[in-house]
Amino acid sequence: MSHRIYLLPLWLRAWHWTNAALILTLAVTGFSLHFSDPALPLVSFGTAARVHDIAGIALAMLYSLFVVANIVSGNWWQYVPKPPGILTRCLIQARYYCWGIFRGEDHPYPPTKEVNFNALQAVVYWFIMYFWMPVVVASGLMFQFPEFAPDRFFGFDGLLPVALVHTLGATVISLFAIAHIYLGTTGVTVTSLFKMMITGWHEGK
Repeated sequence: MSHRIYLLPLWLRAWHWTNAALILTLAVTGFSLHFSDPALPLVSFGTAARVHDIAGIALAMLYSLFVVANIVSGNWWQYVPKPPGILTRCLIQARYYCWGIFRGEDHPYPPTKEVNFNALQAVVYWFIMYFWMPVVVASGLMFQFPEFAPDRFFGFDGLLPVALVHTLGATVISLFAIAHIYLGTTGVTVTSLFKMMITGWHEGK
């Protein structure tokens, strides 16, 4: 018998979809800036630069709102990896994603109102949202305001390490987004987790 629990409040769903739209915009325009070809532009360089700057500022503001809302609502607790036994639970969850899910096994740690994320999700989401996102936002803002970057860094132009860190962080987040979309198909039906991000209701067995 299936059961439904309300997991995601409206503010979190609105943030999620807006965040996804901005990350997609930044990924497309960022790719266009790095690999621009006047003969075959994904987005023209000038347009990509303007849109990337605007979307980057919007993402920085949205991320700030996310952090504040997470603190005020208490939702930050969902992102904290919870010992003891976290390594064992991560390994069990990884085995399920890589093997058990294809054999029709039950989810080892289905979400509850108290614990939305399994251990592996908590570790990965914490790493993305509270490490890589601040890195990408801060390095992106430093490009917007280069006067805050060092003039030189180990003999190189001061913006070079900022560029490298920004590109690495953006790549990590883009790969996470692809994996995130795939894992969105692993609910009780292929579309149930996507529906949850619209309605807030989680459907389980």
